[in-house]
Amino acid sequence: MAASDNNNDVVTDFFPYYRLYKDGRVERFYELAGIHEVPPSLEDPATGVSSKDVTISAHVSARLYLPKNTAPNQKLPVLVYYHGGGLVLGSAFFKTEHCYLNYLVSESNCIAISVNYRLAPEHDIPTIYQDCWDALQWVASHSDTINKDPWIENHGDFNRVFVGGDSAGGNIVYNMIMRAGREKLIGDVKLLGAILAFPYLMIPSIENFDKGLSYKLWNIICPLSERGNDSPMVNPVSKKCPSLSTLGCSRLFVCTGEKDELVPGEVATKFAEAVKKSGWKGEIESILFEGEGHCFQCENPQAEKSKDLIKRIVSFIQRD
Repeated sequence: MAASDNNNDVVTDFFPYYRLYKDGRVERFYELAGIHEVPPSLEDPATGVSSKDVTISAHVSARLYLPKNTAPNQKLPVLVYYHGGGLVLGSAFFKTEHCYLNYLVSESNCIAISVNYRLAPEHDIPTIYQDCWDALQWVASHSDTINKDPWIENHGDFNRVFVGGDSAGGNIVYNMIMRAGREKLIGDVKLLGAILAFPYLMIPSIENFDKGLSYKLWNIICPLSERGNDSPMVNPVSKKCPSLSTLGCSRLFVCTGEKDELVPGEVATKFAEAVKKSGWKGEIESILFEGEGHCFQCENPQAEKSKDLIKRIVSFIQRD
Protein backbone atom coordinates (compact mmCIF):
# COMPACT_ATOMS: atom_id res chain seq x y z
CA MET A 1 0.00 0.00 0.00
CA ALA A 2 1.36 3.44 -0.90
CA ALA A 3 2.32 5.80 1.88
CA SER A 4 -0.49 8.12 3.00
CA ASP A 5 -1.23 10.65 5.71
CA ASN A 6 -4.80 9.42 6.00
CA ASN A 7 -5.25 7.79 9.41
CA ASN A 8 -8.19 5.83 8.02
CA ASP A 9 -5.91 3.85 5.73
CA VAL A 10 -6.17 0.15 6.47
CA VAL A 11 -2.85 -1.45 7.44
CA THR A 12 -4.22 -4.98 7.98
CA ASP A 13 -7.58 -6.20 6.74
CA PHE A 14 -8.52 -9.49 8.39
CA PHE A 15 -12.26 -9.22 7.81
CA PRO A 16 -14.57 -10.55 9.22
CA TYR A 17 -12.37 -10.61 12.35
CA TYR A 18 -10.64 -7.25 12.58
CA ARG A 19 -9.10 -4.33 10.71
CA LEU A 20 -6.05 -2.40 11.84
CA TYR A 21 -5.85 1.24 10.73
CA LYS A 22 -2.84 3.48 10.24
CA ASP A 23 -3.56 5.45 13.41
CA GLY A 24 -3.45 2.24 15.48
CA ARG A 25 -7.21 1.92 15.81
CA VAL A 26 -8.58 -1.62 15.65
CA GLU A 27 -12.08 -2.38 14.41
CA ARG A 28 -13.59 -5.69 15.49
CA PHE A 29 -16.79 -6.98 13.97
CA TYR A 30 -18.57 -8.33 17.03
CA GLU A 31 -21.91 -6.75 16.12
CA LEU A 32 -21.94 -8.46 12.73
CA ALA A 33 -21.61 -11.80 14.49
CA GLY A 34 -24.18 -10.92 17.15
CA ILE A 35 -21.57 -11.10 19.90
CA HIS A 36 -22.03 -8.96 23.00
CA GLU A 37 -21.08 -8.70 26.65
CA VAL A 38 -23.37 -9.74 29.50
CA PRO A 39 -23.14 -8.78 33.18
CA PRO A 40 -22.30 -11.21 35.98
CA SER A 41 -25.18 -12.55 38.07
CA LEU A 42 -25.66 -13.34 41.73
CA GLU A 43 -27.41 -16.57 40.71
CA ASP A 44 -27.64 -17.79 37.14
CA PRO A 45 -31.24 -18.89 36.46
CA ALA A 46 -30.20 -22.03 34.60
CA THR A 47 -27.39 -23.31 36.83
CA GLY A 48 -27.53 -21.37 40.10
CA VAL A 49 -23.87 -20.38 39.65
CA SER A 50 -22.90 -16.97 41.02
CA SER A 51 -20.47 -14.70 39.21
CA LYS A 52 -18.77 -11.35 39.75
CA ASP A 53 -16.12 -9.24 38.06
CA VAL A 54 -12.79 -8.31 39.66
CA THR A 55 -9.80 -6.18 38.75
CA ILE A 56 -6.44 -7.97 38.87
CA SER A 57 -4.18 -5.18 37.61
CA ALA A 58 -4.32 -2.02 35.55
CA HIS A 59 -4.60 -4.15 32.41
CA VAL A 60 -6.16 -7.43 33.51
CA SER A 61 -9.59 -8.26 34.91
CA ALA A 62 -11.56 -11.46 35.39
CA ARG A 63 -14.98 -12.93 35.97
CA LEU A 64 -15.18 -15.26 38.97
CA TYR A 65 -17.65 -18.15 39.22
CA LEU A 66 -18.86 -19.94 42.37
CA PRO A 67 -21.17 -22.99 42.20
CA LYS A 68 -24.54 -23.10 43.96
CA ASN A 69 -24.92 -24.44 47.52
CA THR A 70 -21.27 -23.94 48.38
CA ALA A 71 -20.91 -24.30 52.15
CA PRO A 72 -18.87 -21.74 54.14
CA ASN A 73 -15.16 -22.53 53.76
CA GLN A 74 -15.88 -25.53 51.51
CA LYS A 75 -12.76 -26.15 49.44
CA LEU A 76 -13.18 -26.59 45.70
CA PRO A 77 -10.89 -27.17 42.72
CA VAL A 78 -9.64 -23.93 41.16
CA LEU A 79 -9.83 -23.46 37.39
CA VAL A 80 -8.02 -20.52 35.79
CA TYR A 81 -9.64 -20.20 32.37
CA TYR A 82 -8.45 -18.37 29.24
CA HIS A 83 -10.95 -17.55 26.48
CA GLY A 84 -10.41 -18.11 22.76
CA GLY A 85 -10.44 -15.74 19.82
CA GLY A 86 -7.16 -16.18 17.97
CA LEU A 87 -5.44 -13.80 20.42
CA VAL A 88 -7.16 -10.94 18.56
CA LEU A 89 -10.79 -11.38 19.61
CA GLY A 90 -12.87 -12.35 22.59
CA SER A 91 -13.65 -11.40 26.14
CA ALA A 92 -14.27 -13.14 29.42
CA PHE A 93 -17.49 -11.13 29.54
CA PHE A 94 -19.07 -12.28 26.27
CA LYS A 95 -22.34 -14.19 26.46
CA THR A 96 -20.95 -17.40 24.95
CA GLU A 97 -18.08 -17.55 27.45
CA HIS A 98 -20.36 -16.61 30.34
CA CYS A 99 -22.95 -19.31 29.56
CA TYR A 100 -20.27 -21.95 29.01
CA LEU A 101 -18.47 -21.15 32.27
CA ASN A 102 -21.74 -21.21 34.21
CA TYR A 103 -22.43 -24.68 32.88
CA LEU A 104 -18.87 -25.98 33.34
CA VAL A 105 -18.64 -24.66 36.91
CA SER A 106 -22.02 -26.13 37.80
CA GLU A 107 -21.09 -29.56 36.45
CA SER A 108 -17.54 -29.69 37.82
CA ASN A 109 -18.29 -28.01 41.18
CA CYS A 110 -15.18 -25.86 40.94
CA ILE A 111 -14.44 -22.20 41.41
CA ALA A 112 -13.38 -20.59 38.13
CA ILE A 113 -11.47 -17.43 37.26
CA SER A 114 -12.09 -16.44 33.63
CA VAL A 115 -9.29 -14.07 32.63
CA ASN A 116 -9.83 -10.99 30.46
CA TYR A 117 -6.42 -10.31 28.92
CA ARG A 118 -5.29 -7.71 26.40
CA LEU A 119 -5.41 -8.56 22.70
CA ALA A 120 -3.29 -8.33 19.57
CA PRO A 121 -2.66 -6.42 17.37
CA GLU A 122 -2.71 -3.50 19.83
CA HIS A 123 -0.48 -5.54 22.13
CA ASP A 124 2.23 -8.03 21.25
CA ILE A 125 2.02 -11.73 22.02
CA PRO A 126 4.50 -11.68 24.95
CA THR A 127 2.36 -8.97 26.58
CA ILE A 128 -0.70 -11.20 26.29
CA TYR A 129 1.15 -14.12 27.87
CA GLN A 130 2.39 -11.84 30.67
CA ASP A 131 -1.17 -10.69 31.39
CA CYS A 132 -2.23 -14.32 31.67
CA TRP A 133 0.74 -15.23 33.88
CA ASP A 134 0.01 -12.24 36.12
CA ALA A 135 -3.57 -13.48 36.51
CA LEU A 136 -2.35 -16.97 37.41
CA GLN A 137 0.06 -15.51 39.96
CA TRP A 138 -2.77 -13.39 41.40
CA VAL A 139 -4.85 -16.52 41.90
CA ALA A 140 -1.88 -18.35 43.45
CA SER A 141 -1.28 -15.43 45.83
CA HIS A 142 -4.52 -16.31 47.63
CA SER A 143 -2.77 -19.39 49.01
CA ASP A 144 -0.70 -17.38 51.48
CA THR A 145 -2.13 -13.85 51.49
CA ILE A 146 -5.26 -12.71 53.33
CA ASN A 147 -7.66 -9.93 52.38
CA LYS A 148 -7.70 -10.88 48.72
CA ASP A 149 -10.89 -12.08 47.06
CA PRO A 150 -13.05 -13.98 49.59
CA TRP A 151 -14.42 -16.49 47.09
CA ILE A 152 -10.94 -17.69 46.15
CA GLU A 153 -9.55 -17.31 49.66
CA ASN A 154 -12.40 -19.20 51.34
CA HIS A 155 -13.12 -21.85 48.73
CA GLY A 156 -9.95 -22.39 46.70
CA ASP A 157 -8.21 -25.73 47.18
CA PHE A 158 -4.64 -24.91 46.21
CA ASN A 159 -3.73 -28.56 45.96
CA ARG A 160 -6.16 -28.79 43.04
CA VAL A 161 -5.36 -25.89 40.71
CA PHE A 162 -6.01 -26.23 36.99
CA VAL A 163 -5.47 -24.03 33.96
CA GLY A 164 -7.75 -24.43 30.97
CA GLY A 165 -8.71 -22.75 27.74
CA ASP A 166 -10.20 -23.17 24.30
CA SER A 167 -8.54 -22.32 20.96
CA ALA A 168 -6.24 -19.33 21.62
CA GLY A 169 -6.90 -20.06 25.29
CA GLY A 170 -5.41 -23.50 24.72
CA ASN A 171 -2.31 -21.84 23.27
CA ILE A 172 -2.11 -19.67 26.37
CA VAL A 173 -2.47 -22.72 28.61
CA TYR A 174 0.42 -24.38 26.77
CA ASN A 175 2.60 -21.31 27.32
CA MET A 176 1.55 -21.07 30.98
CA ILE A 177 2.48 -24.68 31.78
CA MET A 178 5.78 -24.29 29.94
CA ARG A 179 6.55 -21.25 32.09
CA ALA A 180 5.32 -22.97 35.25
CA GLY A 181 7.89 -25.66 34.58
CA ARG A 182 10.72 -23.18 35.00
CA GLU A 183 9.27 -20.51 37.32
CA LYS A 184 7.58 -20.87 40.69
CA LEU A 185 4.08 -19.69 41.40
CA ILE A 186 3.46 -17.61 44.51
CA GLY A 187 3.15 -19.77 47.61
CA ASP A 188 4.89 -22.56 45.69
CA VAL A 189 1.47 -23.51 44.30
CA LYS A 190 1.65 -26.43 41.88
CA LEU A 191 -0.59 -26.88 38.87
CA LEU A 192 -2.36 -30.22 39.10
CA GLY A 193 -3.75 -30.21 35.57
CA ALA A 194 -4.08 -28.39 32.26
CA ILE A 195 -6.96 -28.49 29.78
CA LEU A 196 -6.09 -27.66 26.17
CA ALA A 197 -9.30 -27.72 24.14
CA PHE A 198 -8.87 -27.21 20.38
CA PRO A 199 -5.52 -25.53 21.15
CA TYR A 200 -4.14 -22.94 18.74
CA LEU A 201 -0.92 -24.85 18.08
CA MET A 202 0.86 -25.46 14.79
CA ILE A 203 2.79 -28.67 14.18
CA PRO A 204 4.65 -28.75 10.83
CA SER A 205 4.21 -32.49 10.26
CA ILE A 206 0.45 -32.00 9.89
CA GLU A 207 -0.49 -31.79 6.21
CA ASN A 208 -1.37 -28.30 4.95
CA PHE A 209 -0.86 -26.74 8.37
CA ASP A 210 0.82 -23.78 6.69
CA LYS A 211 -2.09 -23.01 4.38
CA GLY A 212 -4.82 -22.40 6.94
CA LEU A 213 -6.31 -19.35 8.62
CA SER A 214 -4.48 -20.00 11.90
CA TYR A 215 -1.07 -19.95 10.20
CA LYS A 216 -1.91 -16.78 8.29
CA LEU A 217 -3.13 -15.02 11.43
CA TRP A 218 -0.09 -16.06 13.47
CA ASN A 219 2.28 -14.58 10.93
CA ILE A 220 0.39 -11.29 11.01
CA ILE A 221 0.28 -10.83 14.79
CA CYS A 222 3.44 -12.53 16.05
CA PRO A 223 6.77 -10.76 16.62
CA LEU A 224 8.96 -10.64 13.50
CA SER A 225 11.43 -13.05 15.08
CA GLU A 226 8.67 -15.64 15.60
CA ARG A 227 7.29 -15.79 12.05
CA GLY A 228 7.18 -19.01 10.09
CA ASN A 229 6.59 -22.45 11.51
CA ASP A 230 9.24 -22.74 14.17
CA SER A 231 8.17 -20.46 17.02
CA PRO A 232 8.11 -22.22 20.42
CA MET A 233 5.15 -19.96 21.29
CA VAL A 234 2.93 -21.94 18.93
CA ASN A 235 4.95 -24.97 17.83
CA PRO A 236 5.51 -27.40 20.72
CA VAL A 237 7.86 -29.58 18.65
CA SER A 238 10.10 -26.73 17.52
CA LYS A 239 13.82 -27.29 18.01
CA LYS A 240 13.82 -23.89 19.72
CA CYS A 241 11.31 -25.11 22.28
CA PRO A 242 12.48 -26.18 25.74
CA SER A 243 11.89 -29.86 26.42
CA LEU A 244 8.25 -30.78 26.98
CA SER A 245 9.51 -32.96 29.82
CA THR A 246 9.55 -29.80 31.95
CA LEU A 247 5.81 -29.09 31.62
CA GLY A 248 4.70 -27.59 34.92
CA CYS A 249 1.67 -29.75 35.70
CA SER A 250 0.88 -33.35 36.60
CA ARG A 251 -2.01 -34.08 34.23
CA LEU A 252 -2.93 -33.03 30.69
CA PHE A 253 -6.25 -33.15 28.85
CA VAL A 254 -6.12 -32.34 25.12
CA CYS A 255 -9.02 -32.49 22.68
CA THR A 256 -9.71 -31.54 19.07
CA GLY A 257 -12.52 -31.96 16.53
CA GLU A 258 -12.36 -34.04 13.37
CA LYS A 259 -13.96 -31.28 11.26
CA ASP A 260 -12.18 -28.32 12.84
CA GLU A 261 -11.15 -25.87 10.13
CA LEU A 262 -8.94 -23.81 12.45
CA VAL A 263 -7.09 -26.42 14.50
CA PRO A 264 -6.46 -29.72 12.66
CA GLY A 265 -7.75 -32.74 14.55
CA GLU A 266 -4.27 -34.28 14.49
CA VAL A 267 -2.97 -31.56 16.82
CA ALA A 268 -4.18 -33.44 19.91
CA THR A 269 -2.54 -36.69 18.81
CA LYS A 270 0.71 -35.09 17.67
CA PHE A 271 1.01 -33.01 20.83
CA ALA A 272 0.32 -36.04 23.04
CA GLU A 273 2.92 -38.07 21.16
CA ALA A 274 5.53 -35.32 21.56
CA VAL A 275 4.83 -34.99 25.28
CA LYS A 276 5.14 -38.74 25.84
CA LYS A 277 8.32 -38.90 23.76
CA SER A 278 9.87 -36.10 25.83
CA GLY A 279 9.86 -38.23 28.96
CA TRP A 280 7.35 -36.09 30.84
CA LYS A 281 6.22 -38.07 33.89
CA GLY A 282 2.58 -36.97 34.10
CA GLU A 283 -0.70 -38.41 32.82
CA ILE A 284 -2.11 -37.35 29.45
CA GLU A 285 -5.56 -37.85 27.95
CA SER A 286 -6.01 -37.08 24.25
CA ILE A 287 -9.39 -37.13 22.47
CA LEU A 288 -10.52 -36.54 18.89
CA PHE A 289 -14.26 -35.85 18.56
CA GLU A 290 -15.55 -37.31 15.32
CA GLY A 291 -17.76 -35.12 13.17
CA GLU A 292 -17.29 -32.02 15.31
CA GLY A 293 -15.84 -28.59 14.60
CA HIS A 294 -14.01 -25.90 16.52
CA CYS A 295 -14.98 -25.38 20.18
CA PHE A 296 -18.40 -26.89 19.62
CA GLN A 297 -19.03 -27.30 23.34
CA CYS A 298 -18.78 -23.55 23.96
CA GLU A 299 -21.38 -22.73 21.32
CA ASN A 300 -23.95 -25.18 22.69
CA PRO A 301 -23.07 -26.81 26.03
CA GLN A 302 -26.40 -28.66 26.08
CA ALA A 303 -25.82 -30.63 22.86
CA GLU A 304 -25.18 -34.34 23.36
CA LYS A 305 -21.53 -34.35 22.22
CA SER A 306 -20.94 -31.15 24.19
CA LYS A 307 -22.24 -32.88 27.29
CA ASP A 308 -19.89 -35.77 26.56
CA LEU A 309 -16.87 -33.46 26.30
CA ILE A 310 -17.84 -31.49 29.38
CA LYS A 311 -18.37 -34.75 31.29
CA ARG A 312 -14.81 -35.75 30.40
CA ILE A 313 -13.46 -32.36 31.54
CA VAL A 314 -15.45 -32.67 34.77
CA SER A 315 -13.97 -36.12 35.39
CA PHE A 316 -10.49 -34.73 34.74
CA ILE A 317 -11.04 -31.94 37.29
CA GLN A 318 -12.75 -34.07 39.94
CA ARG A 319 -10.52 -37.15 39.73
CA ASP A 320 -8.41 -37.78 42.83
